[in-house]
Amino acid sequence: MLGSNRLKQAFIADKGPSMGLWQMLPGANLARILARSGVDWIMVDCEHGNIDDAAMHEAVPAIAALGVSPIVRIPELQGWMIKRALDSGAHGILVPLIRTVEEVKALVSWAKFPPLGRRGFGSPIAMQNFDPMPTFSEYLQQANDSLLTMVQIETREALAAVDEIAALVDVVFVGPFDLGNNIGHPIIEGKMDPELDEAIAHVLAAARKTGRKCGIFCTSGEQAKAYADMGFDVISVAADLTALQAVMVSTLAVARGQSKTNRAGSY
Repeated sequence: MLGSNRLKQAFIADKGPSMGLWQMLPGANLARILARSGVDWIMVDCEHGNIDDAAMHEAVPAIAALGVSPIVRIPELQGWMIKRALDSGAHGILVPLIRTVEEVKALVSWAKFPPLGRRGFGSPIAMQNFDPMPTFSEYLQQANDSLLTMVQIETREALAAVDEIAALVDVVFVGPFDLGNNIGHPIIEGKMDPELDEAIAHVLAAARKTGRKCGIFCTSGEQAKAYADMGFDVISVAADLTALQAVMVSTLAVARGQSKTNRAGSY
């Protein structure tokens, strides 16, 4: 199983940041298009994306079948949501809006089989998204070490406790928009205040201190390159919905003989 988790293998290889894409629109065909782009992972966004439980169960195997890691962002911290995501065969989960160390401990407990946690065992679907496919027993024995637990640092409380939080999970992942909102420095018209930049750097430092990986959400290749140069390990380069819109607007502008709209480098 561990060998099938491309994102975790990227961590082990340690050859630079692992790039991924954000899937917000439903559809197995779209999932396959994103997975063929050359990334290590796709974030199946069940929080802000138009992806329900059924669409998640379609996207995850479509992504995994192409050798890319499907990671599911659940809507909020609830045990049944973690169970559904992992039982779909996700290679990891991302939990948004974490606030306390206690919440992270609960997350880890729900994500791990006994004796490390209290995840229930029984889905015949999960093991189908690993190649070679593990048996029931192999999945039970290997899942705790093979699947990734990731949390978003995007609240004032989580930022204050980020050292303790990072020590409990595989990845701390910066959500710049909500982090900016919650510390009183929202991103407006793409402008990031120095205080938000400092908060992001603080999360990265906490990951380094605890030996964990650090991720961040970006909206352009320019941003992704800048954060890669800073030392981030997991970087979302673009989201399907916004990238599609940007390409259509730009292409139509060219057809009309207008100047192309260029938002590269900003949120």
